[in-house]
Amino acid sequence: MKLLVLTSSTGGGHDLRANALCAWTEKETDLGIETDIFRPLEGSTALNRFGVRLYNDIQRNLPVAHHVYWSFLEVAGLHRKPGMLGGTQPFIEKLESYRPDWVISVHAHLNHGYMALARQVLGPDKVKVGTYCGEMWGGYGFSRHWVNPTADLFIGATEACCTAARHIGMPEARNMLGGFMLRPASYTPSPSPKERAEYLRKQFGFDPERFTLLLATGAVGANNHLRLFEALDASGLDLQVIALCGKRPETLQRVAAWKPRSAHLSVQAIPYCEDMPKLLGSVSAIVARGGTGTTSEAILAGCPIIINALGAPMPQEMITLKYLRSQGITEQINRTCQLPEIIRPWLENPSAQEAARQRMRAALPPGSPRAILERLCGEG
Repeated sequence: MKLLVLTSSTGGGHDLRANALCAWTEKETDLGIETDIFRPLEGSTALNRFGVRLYNDIQRNLPVAHHVYWSFLEVAGLHRKPGMLGGTQPFIEKLESYRPDWVISVHAHLNHGYMALARQVLGPDKVKVGTYCGEMWGGYGFSRHWVNPTADLFIGATEACCTAARHIGMPEARNMLGGFMLRPASYTPSPSPKERAEYLRKQFGFDPERFTLLLATGAVGANNHLRLFEALDASGLDLQVIALCGKRPETLQRVAAWKPRSAHLSVQAIPYCEDMPKLLGSVSAIVARGGTGTTSEAILAGCPIIINALGAPMPQEMITLKYLRSQGITEQINRTCQLPEIIRPWLENPSAQEAARQRMRAALPPGSPRAILERLCGEG
């Protein structure tokens, strides 16, 4: 069976899930699935490429502006029909050469026009189309474009996601609770205390007995590291901090140049981390935006998360926050001075930190990537 995954590099979560889907087909060889990834927006018109860049620029520099951008796209529906797409020849050529049995979208704006076009090119009886949606809750922030009631399958990360799809019109028989689509490494057991200690010592020169905080960076380089450093430095808390800087060298250089004034704070700046599961399993907590990718990775690792809402959460982040609150996970910062006050009780009372870990583990929804692939094989 051949599977073509449609994605776009707006943010990091879409590509994370596309790559995870490919990785699982390579791991579960008994299922006999061949997978390829295609980015129809980046390979089409100048307008679409501009839209991708604009999305990422807003995320880096002014997240609150995403409310305007997101609302425009909700109303405009620029990719609802094949005739509206433009620049589709590369996609048509891909369909004709690869001839997939399934076209699966992991992006809200690739679920209508591109699916209809795939059926036109290959024939409705030759290809099935579906969606994997990693959103965790419904309401404002859950795009109506995620749901195509004519598609053969909708796979939601959580029950709340599937409920939102049901309300928009997805028939129950084609609405599947799939759980998180993350790389196979994310599903390996957490490091043992000995492995954690060795990892922190060898990779960062850190003391495994001290509280270690991870500051996340989005795939496009969005972060507030320097402001958070200053707040932690002024607090006098005894901390070790690992600052992820993504794939942008300028971000790494700027963050690495910062030096703490207090002896209580130790800081290490690192680029993009290939082994996020091990890193999340080794740190005491993570500070991250409310993106579904990092949030779901933290939940699976049982790593307490503090949501970075500086500059206001984007619409998509708001529904992640709703899911976390439904699970009793409420740590969130709207101002940098709030971060030390959230960490302080965890430093003073280890049982409070363990309770936070238990809440994260309890937030893991049912489902698995293997079950998703089996469903595709069963209907392919």
